[in-house]
Amino acid sequence: MVGTPKSSLFLGCSCIAAIAAVGSIFELSSGEPQLGGLLTGVILSLSIPLAALLFYLAIQDAKANQ
Repeated sequence: MVGTPKSSLFLGCSCIAAIAAVGSIFELSSGEPQLGGLLTGVILSLSIPLAALLFYLAIQDAKANQ
């Protein structure tokens, strides 16, 4: 597997976005989110597609530099 600094950055940011999504789900399911329901929902709705997009970009960059 070939990894470039760019693909590694994309993959790391994808992991952070995925962690934010999971954390938001737990916060919303707890009943009383610390940041409020609206802000936690916004974080959740942005972090899921961002994680998927960054993961896709990491794969594409690694494939391009094989």
